[in-house]
Amino acid sequence: MIRVLVVDDDFMVARLHGRQVGQLPGFTVVGEARSGAEALAAIRKLRPDLVLLDIYLPDMSGLDVLRELRRGGFPGSETDVLVVTAARDADTVRGALRGGAVHYVIKPFEAGVLHERLLHYARRNRELRAISAPAQDDVDRVFAAGPAPPDPVAAPGPGAAGYGTAAAASPGSGTARPAAGAVRLPKGVTEQTAALVREALTDAEDGLSASECAALTGLSRVSARRYLEYFATAGRAAVRLRYGTAGRPERRYHWL
Repeated sequence: MIRVLVVDDDFMVARLHGRQVGQLPGFTVVGEARSGAEALAAIRKLRPDLVLLDIYLPDMSGLDVLRELRRGGFPGSETDVLVVTAARDADTVRGALRGGAVHYVIKPFEAGVLHERLLHYARRNRELRAISAPAQDDVDRVFAAGPAPPDPVAAPGPGAAGYGTAAAASPGSGTARPAAGAVRLPKGVTEQTAALVREALTDAEDGLSASECAALTGLSRVSARRYLEYFATAGRAAVRLRYGTAGRPERRYHWL
């Protein structure tokens, strides 16, 4: 479980961010702080794994909090920081980068943006734990360096179909099979949101319905369904029907 401390001087914003964090499996909010001093005290006491840190705080800048956190001997100095702020000047961005922030999200933003950053953070943590003697490819993957894959949503393995391929339905099956020849992403589908939905889907052992995917990603149910159907049509996800006691069966999507 990834333990998160939310730092924002606006208690309504802090509660909103906390709810967004709590919607994601594997994350829990352990506390909130309204000022830089409260943030540092909470980090010392709670030792969270991740801090969502605002820059504009009443007593000090969030960058000052970050510098103090990284100071040698500070309890909890290993805590990761994800900056969530309205500050969009280059100096602040550079300061966050130099302070070791794992990411920088500019307010205002859609809920799906924060969800995506958190899911990426969780995935990177899993990859780091799984690596004992990293090769350069492992390091490049963790630091998001090296050549980009052919399709930014995901790089298909040997013999596998990429997301950006044309597809035709397999007769008698609930899953689509990819056809040869790469094409552009269909209208209404973006690489960034497709990556967000893919993260949620691959983390779901029992698959996801469109409603569950929407809750996890912050998308509308209609948008979540569009992306899930896209993956199914591309041959990257299977659709299975779950029958209840009444009504139409529920379509559940499973990553292949």
